[in-house]
Amino acid sequence: MPTVVPHATWTAQERAHAERVDAATVGHRERRADGRPHPVEDFLFRYYQHSPARLRRWHPGAGVLLEGAATGERAGWRHHRVVGDGVELDVTAFLAARGDTVRFVRELLAATLSRPPHLGCFGLHEWAMVHRLPADDVRHPGWPLRLGPDGTDAVLERHTLRCSHVDAARFFTDSALPRNTLTPTRATQVAMEQPGCLHAGMDVYKWCFKLAPLVPSDLTADAFDLAREIRVLDMQASPYDLRGLGYEPVPVETADGKAEYLERQRVFTRRSNALRARLLGVLDEALGHGPADAPRR
Repeated sequence: MPTVVPHATWTAQERAHAERVDAATVGHRERRADGRPHPVEDFLFRYYQHSPARLRRWHPGAGVLLEGAATGERAGWRHHRVVGDGVELDVTAFLAARGDTVRFVRELLAATLSRPPHLGCFGLHEWAMVHRLPADDVRHPGWPLRLGPDGTDAVLERHTLRCSHVDAARFFTDSALPRNTLTPTRATQVAMEQPGCLHAGMDVYKWCFKLAPLVPSDLTADAFDLAREIRVLDMQASPYDLRGLGYEPVPVETADGKAEYLERQRVFTRRSNALRARLLGVLDEALGHGPADAPRR
């Protein structure tokens, strides 16, 4: 039986979620209105292609009946059904449409959680994305490289590049790609994803919003907050000089920079694994109560 949530209770939760998202996205929304790009925070909206408006929409997840919602817009939302005067997520309908994705994400999360983190990458994926490129051809041409083009290339060339994340490696330059000691592909993603990877940590947010409304919005918002923090380190450790935006570099070309990166990477690994475990629990619950072709795995 679903948990029945009174109208006054869930509408208060809905408002609180909207206020939380509004506070977290106000800077992005103001810059977007003015046409001002931001190399750090824009990533969470442009790369992931999930808007503040969609993040703002509140979902309680599966097994929750929202009392008094039958006369509102939720009654017409996809994969929802009216029960009496309430509305709940129709898990069977959701799995019929999205079951393959649910099972893939479940497999990926479980595999990632099962592995020890690799903490020796030092964010060199960002350096590999600008290797031997002209200054006006880099991903963020409005921001200078801290060490200049030659110095940036030299850092990558004297380090071992070991990137396991397919969606980072696919942006490597032609000259940097052969330097990677790993060859991540979409077909090997489940076999190679590891919890120390900053991009894999940010991707927990992606999996949450891609599986809405099955995933509760509080979990999605927690994953968004973590992704924002990870993105800051991602760009502080990059070759770009972003001090004009208030971001002090983490100079991974130095011993002190490497030590700082490793310590923060360890913290993010623990936090992203905690979110993975929460998301895995949501997916296991759904698959355990889904149709016969979507068994628990």
